[in-house]
Amino acid sequence: MADELKRRLVHSSGAGLVALYLLAGYFELGLTWPRFQALMVVLAVGAIGLEVLRLKVGLEWWIYEKLTREYEQDQFAGYGYYMVSMTIAVLVFPEPLALAGMLMLAIGDPLSGLVSDNTLRRVKHPKTLATMFVVSTLLALPFFLEHPHVAVAAAVGATIADGIKVQIGDFILDDNLTIPLYAGVIGYLALAVPL
Repeated sequence: MADELKRRLVHSSGAGLVALYLLAGYFELGLTWPRFQALMVVLAVGAIGLEVLRLKVGLEWWIYEKLTREYEQDQFAGYGYYMVSMTIAVLVFPEPLALAGMLMLAIGDPLSGLVSDNTLRRVKHPKTLATMFVVSTLLALPFFLEHPHVAVAAAVGATIADGIKVQIGDFILDDNLTIPLYAGVIGYLALAVPL
């Protein structure tokens, strides 16, 4: 249980990237959107590099033992998917959608995990789905005060990604990869619908 709490805290720390960007903009520190995109690419490449070292070379740091789950020992770990998906979101989607999606992954996902019953099911319990939807909507609303339907649409995407397990053969699509991407796609479609 202690390791699971540590994982959730580390997961939430990704919100610091959003805070860094917003605070740097507020204080005019020169972290423009293109520079932030470049930073995210560097972080994603670093995460992929660490995973290659861990899986192919056998690099074993104590932190891997604490922060990776047992099933990740021989496969690409969730933190790698996490950094890759955040980076794709930042490169592909408009700034507000990308930042909202990052927060949904960093904060919404661990909070929905706290209320989850941790059973293996194709669709998560309604309480877990509702938690993810409400938290994701609240996280997205500040970015879409003039278009709240976009916040709701993005939250629907994040909830689908978090709440419905997609399995292709033996491979289960990690929600660390899908949450910002589903939120971004559905939110982007909502942006095209004027209300």
